[in-house]
Amino acid sequence: MPDPAPAYDTLHMGRSSIDLYSNDVGAPFTKIKSFAAYVGGSPTNISVGGRRLGLKTVLLTAVGQDPVGDFILGFLKDEGVVTEFIPRKEGRRSSAVVLGIEPPDRFPLVFYRENCADIGLDIEDVLAAPIRQARVFQFAGTNLSKEPSRSATLFAAERAREAGLQVVLDIDFRPDQWHDPRAFGVAIRSCLRLTDIVLGTEDEINAAMLTDPARVEKTRSVSDTKVHGDVQGGIESLLALGPKALVQKRGQHGARVHVRRADGSAESIDAPGYPVEIANILGAGDAFAAGFLYGHLHGWGWRRAARLGNACGAIVVTKHGCANFMPTLDEVMAFVAPRGGFD
Repeated sequence: MPDPAPAYDTLHMGRSSIDLYSNDVGAPFTKIKSFAAYVGGSPTNISVGGRRLGLKTVLLTAVGQDPVGDFILGFLKDEGVVTEFIPRKEGRRSSAVVLGIEPPDRFPLVFYRENCADIGLDIEDVLAAPIRQARVFQFAGTNLSKEPSRSATLFAAERAREAGLQVVLDIDFRPDQWHDPRAFGVAIRSCLRLTDIVLGTEDEINAAMLTDPARVEKTRSVSDTKVHGDVQGGIESLLALGPKALVQKRGQHGARVHVRRADGSAESIDAPGYPVEIANILGAGDAFAAGFLYGHLHGWGWRRAARLGNACGAIVVTKHGCANFMPTLDEVMAFVAPRGGFD
């Protein structure tokens, strides 16, 4: 069981990066003139979002022995995220992402993750991390794309489960990080027995249960890949593999929490969203995760925790970037007050 008074609320494991966001909003990628430099990466964003809300968060990522690593670590330290367990990987580079912004529905992005540092996370890094001193262990599906990060993440989930932590998976489907989308599904399904709560969009749920390549549709770019399928069937199949809850992120429609009952059936709980004008959707799902985890750890119940997540996501879609724009709890409360609160 966890320590009676864990030192940390959440420990997040996975990718980190320098994110270069187009300053030329609406311009095609080929016409971009300048970029703003922020920090990103799904677990990194969630750790910052949780910290700004008031959680004690630890990040287990890795950076290279390079100035980009200095940039990432400097930002995280200023935010108050615990960074002392982040290794610097000799011979590997800190990751980078370049992003265009063409609202309302086109946000092309390019990952630079060849030989990246966070995929070099290994079992020794996990053993050095304070997993047993946290309440929640959260990781991302991209962790499973290559070794040694794949086995290190599964090992961390095993240790967290043995210690009585809640294990939370953000499906985080990034098609261009996988040699075959079916391999993504195999990897995700392999860790569901260790997972309590899963977070994902409809596409990500379909990808997690994918076995048929004919269901994969590459639209305008690899980052826009859609996976078609019976999402309700996928939800039921996913829950049957072990998690007690699946939180379906539904964009402007909010979220739907699917909770596995004792008889194996699922109860669905709707949490409406907060309509806003979209500037940039990137990072909204991570803001949602941070808000949801805050509410969940404070005993708010599924619907109210998801409503908090929706509010955090709605705020971030009006901003330019991800981690740098995560809201504080005071900002969230001011946002929801004129919109009916969390009811």
